[in-house]
Amino acid sequence: MQDLLRTIKELKDSEVGTLVKTRLKEFKNNKDWFSELCFCLMTANWKAEESIKIQGELCKEGFCSWDEKKLAKFLKQKGHRFWPQRAERIVLARQYKDIKLILKKEKEPREWLVKNIKGLGYKESSHLLRNVGYENYAILDRHIINILSETKIIERPKTLTKNKYLAIEQKLQTIADKLKISQAELDLYLWCIKTGKVLK
Repeated sequence: MQDLLRTIKELKDSEVGTLVKTRLKEFKNNKDWFSELCFCLMTANWKAEESIKIQGELCKEGFCSWDEKKLAKFLKQKGHRFWPQRAERIVLARQYKDIKLILKKEKEPREWLVKNIKGLGYKESSHLLRNVGYENYAILDRHIINILSETKIIERPKTLTKNKYLAIEQKLQTIADKLKISQAELDLYLWCIKTGKVLK
């Protein structure tokens, strides 16, 4: 763990640290929560960078008003791996276009998302919350799981149940506490270590 802590501290003091701070500020200023919900529906088991591109093209109209057939055709043309399911889930999610108002009222917003939004598990729900300014949730995607298992902080789970997810999240919180940063900030550093990029 010490080597990982040292690497993150070095990143914090570099240009990466400045970029991470900028990204966190963007999350707090994010006003289009429904667009971000649709983005997170698309990223499940697919590429974040490609989902960002699609979000840029669909956020003004497609997410909110295209019918499922038109949306599915567009996602297929863009090469999305699960285009019919993602189109269906985006259309289903439209009943929660006021997602910001809903989540602001919830004491446990992640639990609400997992229970009510088809296609969002703990990882995707955490991703959405992080991207709209919540800082206390971990996004346990394959990059984060890989780096934690490679550094012997966890044993690689065969399946990621709710209990395992929360247990790993607690280990990440321990690292965040040692660094005096949030889980949101820690996630961006870990993702950068693994991919060389600071995305959302």
